[in-house]
Amino acid sequence: MWYNTLMDTTTLLGASGSLLILIAFTLNQIHTWDDQDLDFDMANLIGSFLLTIYSIALSSLPFLVLNLVWFLVSARDVINHFTRKKKKRWIKKIFKLK
Repeated sequence: MWYNTLMDTTTLLGASGSLLILIAFTLNQIHTWDDQDLDFDMANLIGSFLLTIYSIALSSLPFLVLNLVWFLVSARDVINHFTRKKKKRWIKKIFKLK
């Protein structure tokens, strides 16, 4: 069937990753998502992860480097999101802020 050849697993990974990153970019540009939002960072993290797998499947080194860096930066932002919240709770607890 033509659908199976057109949309194989590799293509589906690449299309899904690209779509997630484009959605995050578009929502950021129209000021629906801020670049500090967890949703923005998670969409970039998952999208770049899928594109990293896609680039490995294609054996494309330049695309792999680009998406691996994108993934690592997004992972750092997601981790910072959660550690920032913990720091704020700790500061509020010490100074008894609401």
